[in-house]
Amino acid sequence: MRSILCSLAALIVATPALAQTAPQISVETLKSVTKELSSDAYEGRAPTTAGEKKTIDYLVKRFQAAGLKPGNKGQWTQDVPMVEITAGNVSAFTATGGKAPVTFNYRTDIVAGTYRVVPKIELKNSDLVFVGYGINAPEKGWNDYAGLDVKGKTVVILVNDPDWQTKEAGAQAGLFEGRAMTYYGRWTYKFEEAARQGAAGAIIVHDTEPAAYGWSVVQSSWTGAQYELDVPNNHMDQSEMVGWIQLAKAKELFAAAGKDFDQLSAAAKQKGFRAVPLGLKLSGSFSNEIKRSMSKNVVGMLPGTTAPDEVVLYSAHWDHLGRCDPVDGDDICNGASDNASGTAALVAMAEAYRAGGPTRRSVAFVAVTAEESGLLGSQYYAANPAFPLGKTVGGVNMDGLNTLGATRDFEIAGAGKSELEDMVKPLLAAQGRTVSAEATPEKGHYYRSDHFSFAKLGVPMLSGGSGLDLVNGGTAAGERASADYLKNRYHGPKDEYDPNWNWDGAVQDLTIYYQLGRQLADGNAWPNWYPSAEFKAIRDKSRQEAK
Repeated sequence: MRSILCSLAALIVATPALAQTAPQISVETLKSVTKELSSDAYEGRAPTTAGEKKTIDYLVKRFQAAGLKPGNKGQWTQDVPMVEITAGNVSAFTATGGKAPVTFNYRTDIVAGTYRVVPKIELKNSDLVFVGYGINAPEKGWNDYAGLDVKGKTVVILVNDPDWQTKEAGAQAGLFEGRAMTYYGRWTYKFEEAARQGAAGAIIVHDTEPAAYGWSVVQSSWTGAQYELDVPNNHMDQSEMVGWIQLAKAKELFAAAGKDFDQLSAAAKQKGFRAVPLGLKLSGSFSNEIKRSMSKNVVGMLPGTTAPDEVVLYSAHWDHLGRCDPVDGDDICNGASDNASGTAALVAMAEAYRAGGPTRRSVAFVAVTAEESGLLGSQYYAANPAFPLGKTVGGVNMDGLNTLGATRDFEIAGAGKSELEDMVKPLLAAQGRTVSAEATPEKGHYYRSDHFSFAKLGVPMLSGGSGLDLVNGGTAAGERASADYLKNRYHGPKDEYDPNWNWDGAVQDLTIYYQLGRQLADGNAWPNWYPSAEFKAIRDKSRQEAK
C-alpha cells in the first residue's frame, strides 16, 4: 500500500494543474467526419478495398487541415501487410457416429473459416471433444486440457469464463473475476489455446448473453472476406478450422452423443473439470480465395517543444465490415458509431490540441486498420511503432462516441488496472460526474478494442466513456438505447449517421480525454499499471530499456 501511495503522490506532483478553460471540441467536425466516413460512398470501409483508399485519403486531408505533421518517419501512413481469405464452396458440416447424424448448415447453424493461408480446408472424421471453457491457466490451477491429446481432433468450447454468471465482478468475486470477463473468456484466446494444444478444429458454442451479441453479429462478422496479418509461416501454427455453432445445434450434437449439454456445461464451471470425448466425428470442407495486399494505418503528430521523443497517444480504428448481410435491401455496414465517430474524434482532438498551443511532449494521433478483424492494425503498430513504446507515456483509445446526450456517469473498461484512472477521477468530478461500475463487465470490452494491443506491450491506455445514466431519462433510458443499438444496429447496415444525434455526451467525454492527454503532454509524469495488473512487468522493462 505504501508503494502505491508514493507512486500516486509522485504522479500528482508531476502533473500540471488542471486547466480551467474547456478545450475547443468542434461538434461540427464530429458531425462532418462521421457523416462523411459512414456514407455509402465509402462502402463500409473494409480494409484493402476501394473504401479504404477513400478513407485514407480523406483522413490525411483532415489531419493536414488540423495542423498535424506526418507521424511515421515523415510519412502519413504505415503499411500493414494483410492477407484476405474468403471461404467458398462450403459444404454442410456433419457429425456422425451418434444416435443420428447431425448436419450443420453454413451460416444458419455454423460459421467456419481458417487463419491458415491454404487453398482448401478439409476435416475428415475429426474426433469431437468437449473441453469446457477451453482454458489453460496455470496461475489459477485450471487446465481444461489436462491429460488430453487433441492433435487432429476438433474441440467444442463454451464462450466466456466459468464464473460469468456471478452477480459480482472483480478479483474478489471469483477465480476468473466473476461477471467481469478476463482474457480467458475471449474467443480470440480460446482459438489461440486450441492451436497451442494442436487441435485441428475449434468450435465455440454461441450463446447470446455470455457472447455479448446475437448470432446475426457472428454471421455478419465471420462470413465473407476475413483478414489476417500476412506473416512468413502463413499461420500454419493455427488450427485448420475455427468457427461458431448455434446453441440449439450444440444441444442437438450432445444429445446425438448421448450427453446432456446443460449438465456438462454446469460441470465445466467447476475447478477440476476434465474434457469429455463425444464419441462423434466431424467432417466438412471449404475452399479459400486468397488475396495479399497492404492496408494502412494513418499516423499524425504534433511535435513536442522540450521532450519531443516522449509521446502521448490517441488511437481509433477507421475500418468497419464493408458489405454484409442485407437488411431491408441495404448491404453496406456503414459503421457510423463503430467507428466513424471515434475516427472523427481523432480529427476533433487534433484541432483542439492545435488551438490549445504547443505541448512539452509530442502528441500522436493514430487511425488504425482492421480492428474488426481482431485488432490487427493496432497489433501491427504496437509491434512496429512509429514512436518507441518505452517512450510512449500513455494515452486514450476512442471506439464509439456517445450520441445519446450528456450523462451523469463515466465507465472505465477494465477498471483497477492503471494510474490513468486516478488522473481521470478529478477531471470527472469537475464535470459533476461519477465513475460507475461497468454495466456489462461480462462483455469483456477491455479485450475488444485497440487499446488492448498497446496494453499487452505495456503502454497504459484509457478505455472509457459515458455510462448509461443519461441526464435526460436516467439509467432506464440509457439501458433501452444501449439494448436497441446492440440488437438493431451493431455490426449491421442500420449503424448509419443520424443528423438528430445529441453530441453533448461526446463532448463531455472528449473534454476528459483532452484534459488527461494535455496533462500528460505538458507534464513529466510516467503513469504506470497498478502492481496487480498483468501488464506492469513488461511496462517496467520497456521503460528501463528506454532510459
